[in-house]
Amino acid sequence: MYPQLYNLIEQRYSCRRYLDRPVDRDLVSAILDAARLAPSACNRQPWEFLVIDTDPLRGKVIDSYGRDWVKNVPTFIVALGLHHEAWVRPSDGKDHTDIDVAIAVEHICLAATSMGLGTCWICNFDVTRLAADLALPEGVEPIAIIPVGYPDPEAAVPTKNRKTFDQIVKWGAY
Repeated sequence: MYPQLYNLIEQRYSCRRYLDRPVDRDLVSAILDAARLAPSACNRQPWEFLVIDTDPLRGKVIDSYGRDWVKNVPTFIVALGLHHEAWVRPSDGKDHTDIDVAIAVEHICLAATSMGLGTCWICNFDVTRLAADLALPEGVEPIAIIPVGYPDPEAAVPTKNRKTFDQIVKWGAY
């Protein structure tokens, strides 16, 4: 079995309340090193990660999402997709950027959890606005925003509501 990994996966949740406490850049660097080690299709690694931990850039990230709970997040990691570097499946032309970035983002979330930090995937943001506000070059797409900070210990950790094993696993033919 794999108790350490399983426990880490169980502990990880979408944190939406953070302490007003900065995250040391050495910790953020360690988290991003875990993303660097993530696998990608044909090892193309079609990603970059933009760390936003100072104003006024924090405000630009907050404005692209527009929810109150992110206003005190100390650090954001913006996961960027580089479609021109991605592997594309020959049989149907499927670009694997989003898949590769998603794998790296989950490495970020698990690494942060292992360090006592909270994270949350944010995908419901104004992509065009954020790309313009951050002056991203053409071809660099913001795919996800990951708030990173110390979870508020007084906030309730949501219960995981997941399908049962038998609902998601089929053996052999469908």
